[in-house]
Amino acid sequence: MTEQTAQIVIAGGGLAASLAALRLAPAARVLLIDQRADPLAGHTWSFHSGDIDAAQRAWLAPAIRRAWDGQDVRFPGRTRTLRSGYACLDADSLGAALADVPGVTRLTARVASIDAGGVTLADGTRIGAELAIDAHGFAPHPAIQVRSQKFLGQELRLTAPHGLTRPVIMDATVPQMDGYRFFYLLPFDDTRLLVEATYYSDGAALSADDQRAGIADYVASQGWQIAGVIREEIGVLPIALRFDADAFWRSVPRDVPTIGLRAMRFHPLTGYSLPHAVRGADLIARHWRQGPLALARALRRDSLADAKAQGFYRLLSRMLFEAAAPDERRRVMDRFYLLPEPLIERFYAGQSTLADKARILTGRPPVPVRRALRCLPESFKVNPA
Repeated sequence: MTEQTAQIVIAGGGLAASLAALRLAPAARVLLIDQRADPLAGHTWSFHSGDIDAAQRAWLAPAIRRAWDGQDVRFPGRTRTLRSGYACLDADSLGAALADVPGVTRLTARVASIDAGGVTLADGTRIGAELAIDAHGFAPHPAIQVRSQKFLGQELRLTAPHGLTRPVIMDATVPQMDGYRFFYLLPFDDTRLLVEATYYSDGAALSADDQRAGIADYVASQGWQIAGVIREEIGVLPIALRFDADAFWRSVPRDVPTIGLRAMRFHPLTGYSLPHAVRGADLIARHWRQGPLALARALRRDSLADAKAQGFYRLLSRMLFEAAAPDERRRVMDRFYLLPEPLIERFYAGQSTLADKARILTGRPPVPVRRALRCLPESFKVNPA
């Protein structure tokens, strides 16, 4: 068996791993290992200004591609502008930020196993490390019930200015199909923007050809003409309905720090994972010198506390997927975006107050009461992994 060494090795090279490396370097030397040659390719990650604090924004800033002062939502018969700022990273901006930081290296290889002392690759190579972190990405687990937010997006160059000054985070004026369907728009300059067809669906299947045709139809309906497709991204994000966090963490090695989607760190209803990845990177920066066991404990404690706090959002996910029929889901979201803007900001940040929760749940429900009541319990049978 070939032996190598590293200071910190992270199994996985996606968002959570890359942000951890960005946060740690150059104070620590970080090796990112992923079986994909470019694990960031074809990805855009966004966040609302209130999702992270000023200190986090400062160290994340080199990786941000574009920021805006507001955002819009569109539903049949109305458009609303939200004043909350919005920003995004993509593969190029995050990759460039990492390239500018000394001490971060990448290795294309498949990790066969990970433990407190390092990783073993599929070819038998052993890489020993002071600290090994698992950031492999989401994997289905019997302790969590999920549905899908699936999407296909194209970054387009148009023949003429599109006229957008802010992102449109939901344009739900389009025909509904396969659950809740909307388009997501990020304007990068006058003629360049990301157009993404997104669905909240019961299943994860997505026809790329159908979505490309749908984007072309949507672009034409806006009066735009496509000069070229710059890049394309496709993905499926988990939306959590039920989660037994204690059962999940009992299945995770206690001395292996685990982060990102591998640790089920994402907003249960929106699927946004960047704020959680930022928080995990900060925790690693505070605790990594204490060794793998101390860091793993700190991450576990934070994850368990967060899972408890997010119970309300999982309830809303159940309401959306189990109480609302697929063709009713747009009404649920439309009603939500009538609420006060500070409440919406706290919702996205996962910081809803008791008053916020009461306000969201009171009033005439957009779903049948009997079906809504059936969604209240979160308990479910967890089968052994």
